[in-house]
Amino acid sequence: MIKLPEKYKALIFDLDGTLADTMPLHYKACQIVCNEKGFDFPEDYFYQEAGKPTIEVFQNLMIKLGKDFDGKILGKAKEKQFLDLISEVTPLKIVADIAQSHKGKIPMAIGSGGQRDSVELTLDVIGYTGFFDSIVSCDDVSNHKPSPETFLKCAEEMGVQAKDCVVFEDGDPGVEAAKAAGMMVIDVRPYFSLLTI
Repeated sequence: MIKLPEKYKALIFDLDGTLADTMPLHYKACQIVCNEKGFDFPEDYFYQEAGKPTIEVFQNLMIKLGKDFDGKILGKAKEKQFLDLISEVTPLKIVADIAQSHKGKIPMAIGSGGQRDSVELTLDVIGYTGFFDSIVSCDDVSNHKPSPETFLKCAEEMGVQAKDCVVFEDGDPGVEAAKAAGMMVIDVRPYFSLLTI
């Protein structure tokens, strides 16, 4: 059970790996695209970069691996591959239950590093369309996580102060972004690891 702080006026959820169990499918999509080019997508790098836009992750990976592929093209191919797998996505119950119990009671937002099409489709597949007062994707900001811009835009669109928001995150860049925004943050990863023991 996730314990919420005492005083909060709004909730902000990261989507991938926090509200929706998409991370294994995102990784699978990364692997399919990279394997077609004859190499693996490093799993540790995948989780380290969680929350950052796909194209940025692929561009940086090509530099890191010294590969002569266009990261932008690979990133777009990965997003397309993910959309082919999206019907398999399920909500992550421990976090999804919090969204359920607060629906219509306080403002809620999605603050995601994913592309808007992917974010909206994921919400639709898990049955959470229409839950949120604000949806901010990587397409809606200039500076991505770990910059606080995504979460600050969520707060602005909900009409609440940053200090009154609780952010739910599963990636280091997102946790950093929430802290930089001056928000309360709950790292959901320890709760998920408890469920798998």
